[in-house]
Amino acid sequence: MAELKIDAVVFDVLGTLVDEPAGLRAGLRALAPPSDTPSPGAGGPGAGGLGTGGAPGTAGAAGRAGKADGAESAGPGTERLLLLWQRHIEREQRRVLDGDRPYLPSDLLDREAAGVVAEAAGVEDPAAVEALARSARRLPPWPDTVAGLARIGGGFPLIGLSNASRTALLQLNAHAGLRWHQALSAEDARTYKPDPAVYRLAVTGSGAPPERLLMVAAHAWDLRGAQALGLRTAYVARPVGDPPTAADRFDLHARDLTDLAEQLGLS
Repeated sequence: MAELKIDAVVFDVLGTLVDEPAGLRAGLRALAPPSDTPSPGAGGPGAGGLGTGGAPGTAGAAGRAGKADGAESAGPGTERLLLLWQRHIEREQRRVLDGDRPYLPSDLLDREAAGVVAEAAGVEDPAAVEALARSARRLPPWPDTVAGLARIGGGFPLIGLSNASRTALLQLNAHAGLRWHQALSAEDARTYKPDPAVYRLAVTGSGAPPERLLMVAAHAWDLRGAQALGLRTAYVARPVGDPPTAADRFDLHARDLTDLAEQLGLS
């Protein structure tokens, strides 16, 4: 650890600090009980992954949908609707990155996804659709998140860096009890990770050179994006994350935030 000299720690939020599928499952169960939820069909949009923790152009959502907390108790209809939601968000964020549609903040993409899912579930009540969209802001933290942030924050400034919009990030932080020294939204860059412009927000906001910032995420695609800009990287294992490949070379690998704090020399 002597060679890793950092001035601040930058955290991804969705999937890394909060269990996004668990929160969405709760919203889906409120929309339509699992036993009454029809399949949205096999003709859903192509897989990818950004807002739901996967990488653009990967099959991340399909692999993650059944792994998060609550998957065992969720009905098959709920899981199909969850996958439909994830795929919509992933595809549309990919379109923004590719320049195929103008930037739209994550809360508006959530409303789009809620409409797609509600239609597939046969739900027409606008209030129910809006409630489903807002469930994307009520995501539970992982068991180690709050204490882990407090511990790491005792040694370094903490920066949250999320694809969530400003409004969504505020509500996510409040619901999950996340405490930062600075919270940055990709909305300020008008694009989504892994666009380098999003990581530059942390560089600019911290006033530190990229190599003095440690990016922490449960998604290898996110860490690769930060690494390309020169940030140091730490992978934290989560049930819904995107694990590193044999080709990835991240500075740290941690079981959870407790393990990460110990590797950073924090008692």
